[in-house]
Amino acid sequence: MFKQNLNTYWETVVETIQDGIMIVDKKGTIVSVNSALEKIVGYDNSELVGSPCTILNCDLCEIARDTTTDHWCRLFRTGSVNMRKCVVQRKDGSFVHVIKNAALLKDNDGKVIGAVETITDITELVVKDFQIEAYKRELRAEDGFHGILGASAQMRKVFDLIENAAQSDAPVLILGESGSGKELVARAIHEIGPRKDKPYVKVNCAALNESLLESELFGHVKGAFTGAYRSRQGRFEAASGGDIFLDEIGDLPLSTQVKLLRVLEEKVIERVGDNRPIPVDVRIITATNRDLQDLVSKGAFRQDLFFRINVIPIHLPPLRERREDIPILAEAFFNHIRLKTGREITGITKEAMLLLINYPWPGNVRELKSAFEYAFVACQENLIQPYHFPPHIYNGEIPKRKSDKMFSLNKDKLKKQELIKALKQAKGNQSEAARILGVSRVTIWNRMKRYGINLSKNVGA
Repeated sequence: MFKQNLNTYWETVVETIQDGIMIVDKKGTIVSVNSALEKIVGYDNSELVGSPCTILNCDLCEIARDTTTDHWCRLFRTGSVNMRKCVVQRKDGSFVHVIKNAALLKDNDGKVIGAVETITDITELVVKDFQIEAYKRELRAEDGFHGILGASAQMRKVFDLIENAAQSDAPVLILGESGSGKELVARAIHEIGPRKDKPYVKVNCAALNESLLESELFGHVKGAFTGAYRSRQGRFEAASGGDIFLDEIGDLPLSTQVKLLRVLEEKVIERVGDNRPIPVDVRIITATNRDLQDLVSKGAFRQDLFFRINVIPIHLPPLRERREDIPILAEAFFNHIRLKTGREITGITKEAMLLLINYPWPGNVRELKSAFEYAFVACQENLIQPYHFPPHIYNGEIPKRKSDKMFSLNKDKLKKQELIKALKQAKGNQSEAARILGVSRVTIWNRMKRYGINLSKNVGA
């Protein structure tokens, strides 16, 4: 009884399914489709039924065409098609990305009478994949350097210094305020350096107390202290052959500083509770948001250690000193969070962008990203407005800037203005302009062509 009822209501079941369903006979003629398929391909039932299935112009069809046997389609030889990505053509000529499944239909005697196909529209997923790849390409292009975003002259100089420092084994000290991206710089140095295929180990020196920190850095032997039930390898040993990043180096206790100095000078470590030296081949990268020279003068940081780690200093400018990068960072964070959340927010207003440019950003890039995460929760409109940002950023009014300090809200305008400024400073010398901006001469030439910059007209050279 249930089986008879199921057959009676089968058409209703098929029409409820959101995937397209198509049944063809042995010759490939369409004999039945559901409304979901009509919606996906744009054809009416009357246009599809009686037509060959090749009407959909599936790119998989040519591949599946079997010319070695009497079967018009390879499906009739293999018996099924499982989770195959392909593209079908709609009635209006546009293309739809789908996942296709297919199987043979047989009568009670086991004789093949046709086939059934299900088609799932994955166009939105493919579009999102394309968007993600486009954003990745954009981040890898002119506006960034290994995940560090910025097109300002200050950041171009930082990128150049990172690239040069990466090829050296000398210690690097990254200086910058909290949230300015010091960890990204350390990671970039590792990723483009000769040790990139070796370990990269990070230690936050401010997160552990003195006794735990020494064990974390250098390891310990069994019985070295209460709770040391077995010997343990330290971070320096784990990083051997690669890079170790000591974040918040300014918080390192004086007793640990002495041991770190020995590692730098002798390339050996000793586990806690042991006096046997263990050689380590590690490149040391350190970072701090504190004034180490001030700590040295107060006796809180060893001067000899400061000289040893300060071989290649990299100063990261705070966001308030490179405000021209804010539109680039804002666009990147907007795109990233929109993809992550799936929110249908189309953009950010000029007033909101102006608010971001005027705000001093004491928390730097990290605070800017957090502000966008807040805005995506607060915004229930198509565009992010100034009042969608946290109250400590938007207090009811947008500050005005003097016209000579006003920044362009358009990324291309920003780059054009930056290039013209550099060319004027270089008196039209493209090689010198490239040096000022920290890019290649080819990039200068490409940007001049892209933005229609004429040396005599725009630069006066």
